[in-house]
Amino acid sequence: MPALSLASTAGFAQTVVAWQRVYGRHDLPWQGTRDPYRIWLSEIMLQQTQVATVIAYYTRFLERFPDVQALAAATQDEVMPYWAGLGYYARARNLHRCAQIVCEQWQGRFPTNPEDLQQLPGIGRSTAAAIAAFSTGMRTPILDGNVKRVFARYFSFREHPGLRLVEQRMWALAEDIVAQGPADLDMVAYTQGMMDLGASLCSRGKPQCDACPLAQGCQARADGTQHLIPAPKPRKAIPERECHVLILENAQAVLLQRRPSSGIWGGLWTLPQFDTEAELQQACRHYGLACAKDRRMASMVHVFTHFKLTITPWHLTNASVVTEPAADQQWAALSRLPSVALPAPIKKLLEGLYPTHGTQLL
Repeated sequence: MPALSLASTAGFAQTVVAWQRVYGRHDLPWQGTRDPYRIWLSEIMLQQTQVATVIAYYTRFLERFPDVQALAAATQDEVMPYWAGLGYYARARNLHRCAQIVCEQWQGRFPTNPEDLQQLPGIGRSTAAAIAAFSTGMRTPILDGNVKRVFARYFSFREHPGLRLVEQRMWALAEDIVAQGPADLDMVAYTQGMMDLGASLCSRGKPQCDACPLAQGCQARADGTQHLIPAPKPRKAIPERECHVLILENAQAVLLQRRPSSGIWGGLWTLPQFDTEAELQQACRHYGLACAKDRRMASMVHVFTHFKLTITPWHLTNASVVTEPAADQQWAALSRLPSVALPAPIKKLLEGLYPTHGTQLL
C-alpha cells in the first residue's frame, strides 16, 4: 500500500472541477436539481446499474412518484413494476421503506445531513455523501466504484479496492483531497467529475490516459501499470443452482406467484417455482394436471451476483382445474402482464411465449 503525503493531493479537486465543467456530463435527467428526493432516487438506481439503463427507469418512476409523499403512499405492488428489470430488488424495497420513514419521522422533508441519511434504509456512506454534495454543496467526498478506480490508478494501489484496509485508506485520501480544495470548491462539479472520470476516461477496460486531466500526477500511468490496476477481486467458483417453473395457462391468463419479501426477486410476481422436477410433478398432481415430458421447454440460464441459476420451464395449457389459487397466487391476464412486476428472466420467457402481448414496462 503506498505511503502518501498530503502534498500529493494538492490541486487534485480543482483539476477535476475544471475538467468536469468542460468535458463532463451535463445533460443527465437528475442533474440541475437540488431536490434531495430526486438525487436520492438517481443514486439508488445507479448502484450496480449503468447510466444508460437508469435514464428511462428514472423518468418513468418520477412520472408515477413525483415526490417522496407519493412514493410513501404507494403500496409495494404499485412500486415494483417501475423497478422490475433493474435488478437488485432489495434496493426497491429499501427505497419504498425509506420514503415511508421520511414521511413518518421527517414530516416528508428529505434529510440532507450525511449522518441522518445513513440511518435510512439502503443509504451507505458514499450515497449519503453524494446526496449531501449534490443537494447542498456540502464538502462530503464520495467513494463509489468509479472513484476507487481513479484513486487506485492515480495513487498506485496494487491491492483490490474492496479490501477493508485499502478502502479505509481511500476514504482518508478522499477527505484530504476535499479538505485541501479551495474554500469555494464546487462540490457538485467535483462529485460529478469523479463519477464522470471513472465512467469515461478512467474506465475499467480501456483507460484513455492521454485525455485524462490527472495524467501528469498518475502513478500507474508513470509506471505503465494502468491496465493492471485496480487489482481484480479474488475469484471464487460461482455456485450453480437449478429450478423448475410452471407456466399454467388458461383462458388467456397465466398463474403467477409472489416471491417472499426477502431473497432473490423479493416481492416480485413470478411463475410457481420448484427446486426439483419431482416437486413440480407433485404440484401438478395436486392440481389434477398431467405434466408430460413434452411439456418441458428449453432451459435458460440467469446469472446473479453470487450464483448461476438454470431455469427449466414447463408449459401447460387449459389449466382450468386451478380454480382457487393460493393466497400468494393470482391469475394474470396476458393483456395485463405489462403492468406486473416480473423478474427479468421470467419477463423474457413470457415475451417469447406470448409475443403479441409483450411484457414491456409501463
